[in-house]
Formats: sequence, C-alpha cells, structure tokens
Amino acid sequence: MTPSDYPPRSLLYVPGSNARALEKAGGLAADMLIIDLEDAVPADRKHEARAAMRAAVAAGFPGKRVAVRVNATGAAEQAADIAAIAGLKLDALVLPKVDAPSDLDPLRGLGLPVFAMIETPAAIYAARDIAADPAVSGLIAGLNDLAHELKLPDGMDRGAMSHAIQAIVLAARAGGVWGFDGVYNAIDDAEGFAAEAAEGQRLGFDGKTLIHPAQVDPCNTAFAPSEREVAAAEALVAAATGGAQRHDGRMIEDMHVAAARALLERAGRAT
Repeated sequence: MTPSDYPPRSLLYVPGSNARALEKAGGLAADMLIIDLEDAVPADRKHEARAAMRAAVAAGFPGKRVAVRVNATGAAEQAADIAAIAGLKLDALVLPKVDAPSDLDPLRGLGLPVFAMIETPAAIYAARDIAADPAVSGLIAGLNDLAHELKLPDGMDRGAMSHAIQAIVLAARAGGVWGFDGVYNAIDDAEGFAAEAAEGQRLGFDGKTLIHPAQVDPCNTAFAPSEREVAAAEALVAAATGGAQRHDGRMIEDMHVAAARALLERAGRAT
C-alpha cells in the first residue's frame, strides 16, 4: 500500500491568498495541505487566490498530499474555482456545506476524490447518504458552522454537539470512507488543542483539520499510536494462536488480532 491509501492525520488549511503561507507549507509536517479558496479568502481576492493556488500546485509540494477547498455548490465563485482546478494534479477536493449528495454534482466530472464537509443539521441527517456516494472518500466535521446553525453560544464546549460529532463518525464508517475532526479555533491554547485532538482520536476520527502550523506536530502525535499501544499490540499479535483465547487478563479473538495488526501498520507509517 502507498501513503495515499492511508488517511492523513493532519490536514492543514492554507489560505490561497497568502503567498508566504503557501511558500512555507511544503516544509511543514502536515500529512495533507488544503489550499483554501473559500472562507480564508476575502471576496475581493478570490481571483488572486486561484492564480496562486495554480502556481503552487504546479510547482509541487514533494511528499505532501494536496487538496483544494472550493466554494460551496450554489456559490457564485464555485464555477471559477472548478475552472482553475482543471489539469492540476490533486489528491482530493474539499467541498463545504454538503447537505445532500446532489451538492456533489458540479465536481463529479473532475474525477477527484471529495472530502465532504458536514456543517448543518440537514447534513447531519444526510451524512450516511453523502458518505455512501461514490464521489466521496471522506467526511469533515464542520463544527464552527454547525454551532452557528444550532445557535450555540460563542465559545461553548463542543460537548453540546456530541450527537452530531458521533453521527459523522458513524456515517463515515458505514460508508467506508475516512472521517476528519473539525478545527480548533484557539490557536494559542496548545493544551486545549492537544486534549481535543486526543478526544477526536478516541471518538474514531482518522485525523483532524487544522488552521495553524503550530497544531501540526501535536495532531500527528494524537493520531499516531503511543509506545504503550504499540507494545501491547505487538504482545497480542505474538501471543495469538487463532480463535478465542485468554491474553493479558481478557478474552481475545481474531477481531482483536486484526485490530492490533492495523495499529502496528499505523505506527509504522507514523515513524
């Protein structure tokens, strides 16, 4: 299997209109760069961002997976975004505000995997159908917009969205696609970010979207197996004899062995 067969742990948004950020992005440890043509770009700089995106992608980001976030279906800027992407070598497209599979229609002809952003109550209820669409290879939790749609107080703990968050993970697993946690807004709160990233990993997300380079390394750590987990997995695989058996005070079976092998594969990719 190649690196592209595995989910990226860290997905860093890079504003398409920020030339310095684009220049520095290639040197960061993010598994995937998402060049943003949507929220991070002011309306009067969209054309500039598209040109900068094309130049950056053409120049290449060696060793990096690269995606582009286009504007939402129905937005006036989306057609120009799609035209700008033509002919570029990309690993994925990120589509915001996907409320139904039909929102994917403008991107189908590009033949690129789509990471669909789940950002509204309607999207939560349609998430399983969205994940099952052949064009989709990942779901992204768009929790800022979802919190706004739910009329939650600014800065409220995301526990109020726990049902929605788990629904996104469940839809991703049911559809056989990757699931990615939303961004953490407090860029100076390293402790809070680390806690949320670890929580996202425990909830079943494959990785997390990021808005600042300082978040990359702790994100990679959170979504990579710990030394303790690796040691436990190695011991389990070594002890397995097939079928149900007792190991380290508990019953294990083939399912647990497969999970341990998968963890060791993830650990190998993280080193």
